[in-house]
Amino acid sequence: MNAAVPSGAPIAGLVLFVAVVIAQRVVELILSARHVAALEARGGREVAAGHFPLLVLVHVLFLPGIVAEVWLGARPGALWMLWLALWVAAQALRLAAMHALGDRWTVRIVVVPGERLIRSGPYRYLRHPNYVAVVTELAAGALMFGAWRTAAATSLVNVVALRIRIRAEERALAG
Repeated sequence: MNAAVPSGAPIAGLVLFVAVVIAQRVVELILSARHVAALEARGGREVAAGHFPLLVLVHVLFLPGIVAEVWLGARPGALWMLWLALWVAAQALRLAAMHALGDRWTVRIVVVPGERLIRSGPYRYLRHPNYVAVVTELAAGALMFGAWRTAAATSLVNVVALRIRIRAEERALAG
């Protein structure tokens, strides 16, 4: 069995992409932990934590899935620049959502009783802009490298997880 990476593989771009996504996730987890502490100090409580492992699974499988597909021969197609543009747009949307939420942004559902909904930034136009961004980035990020199986699998699991999460979040925010 030949362990070499197939010729023509988009290795430099893939390495950069993986490094950027890992750095993002690490920063997001640190930021989220700080925000959870601040929210809890204001009386916040986490709700509906049961779906969270499913979201973790999506993000844990995403990068190895892309790498494995590239290793097995997936290559960027003619639309790779479109996928890159969509991925970058998703990053901008997610950052705008995080900025609008401020210290209320977390990777968990944490509700502080009595706090009003955020209706600024992208929340003026979308009910869940962060989730729109994540759905877009998962699909576009994988498709950028021709990893359509990873795009399909992570998107499917993500849709299931988001359906559970959005329902729980809406109930928590209404109550």
